[in-house]
Amino acid sequence: MVTHVPAEAQGDERGALLAFIEEQRGGIRRALLGLTEEQAASRPSASELSLSGLLKHVAEVEQGWIARAKQEPPAIKRDETNWHETFQLVDGETVGSQLAYWEKVAAETEAYIRSVPSLDDTFPLPNDPWFPPEGRVSVRWLCLHLIRETARHAGHADIIRESLDGATAFELVAKEQGTSWG
Repeated sequence: MVTHVPAEAQGDERGALLAFIEEQRGGIRRALLGLTEEQAASRPSASELSLSGLLKHVAEVEQGWIARAKQEPPAIKRDETNWHETFQLVDGETVGSQLAYWEKVAAETEAYIRSVPSLDDTFPLPNDPWFPPEGRVSVRWLCLHLIRETARHAGHADIIRESLDGATAFELVAKEQGTSWG
């Protein structure tokens, strides 16, 4: 459903950040409404991106960042040999299985964000060349990063979906709800 993120309850910064993350997740979910596995995997532009690939990527990235914040390894280790697999379904993966996985990841994200003592708590950045050496970020930074990452790819998803069949988010939701748009 197309959402309006309501103003947070007084002092509920965590709730506001989590609501914005969820709103952007919804953009990607909506783009997949009514598509076959083949349509979701198709790449209607010069880009290598597909809707199913974006779905897998955002779920994997979210899980990885929450794991890093907990100072655990991500569930899937990516490097130059398998990075391409983060944007495509492999080994029997389906849109349904990725949506279920992302739902689990989202629940873990919410539980973690609500459980940390403070959004000002920090954790070390990965030891990757694109991060500053010995860099640290706050849990607040993590939430903002997840909003940015998911929103960026929700925009990609809108364009890909509209390229597939001309459907827009508002039309997809109206069709799903049995109403009309416009």
